Amino acid sequence: MEMLQINARNLELNDRLRDYVEDKVSKLHRYLPNLDNIRVDLSESNARDSSRRMVAQITIYVPKAILRAEERAGDIFAAVDLVMDKMSRRVERYKGRQRSTRRAPVPMTPEAGITDDLDFLEEERVPNIVRVKEFEVSSVLPEDAIEQMELLGHHFFLFVDASDGRISVVYRREDGNYGLLKPLY
Repeated sequence: MEMLQINARNLELNDRLRDYVEDKVSKLHRYLPNLDNIRVDLSESNARDSSRRMVAQITIYVPKAILRAEERAGDIFAAVDLVMDKMSRRVERYKGRQRSTRRAPVPMTPEAGITDDLDFLEEERVPNIVRVKEFEVSSVLPEDAIEQMELLGHHFFLFVDASDGRISVVYRREDGNYGLLKPLY
């Protein structure tokens, strides 16, 4: 394993917890030998439900992909176990997609309703910006962006389209299909 970062917020990271996390996370190296970096974030939130106060999030950086999972539980050790279960499923899905040599192209046509269904942008307006997140934008094909979005468990993914060099966004539609947003220049 190249690099493991364990971060704790509102929580004491004692030796017992550190050893437990390192033991659990070390098993990922067997399934993904080309790991670049693993980040584990542990925190205690102020959730009303005490069975969801402890939060464990794992982010795995592999070449050309990021896998992330987050789980909550009443005990930090249980949260680590839950997030490892979820991450194992994500790793299996990632490896399964890596093994498949042929990919069916994802239809990206106006007939699929990509350009005329932008109502999701106006569903929820947040009065204040409460978080700013900066990240690298990679140059990939829309099909690979969809795969990355699914591996992260997100509903949208921002990327630079490798076919035309334009900034684009893929998103999951309510009907189960995908949408592609491209700005007009």
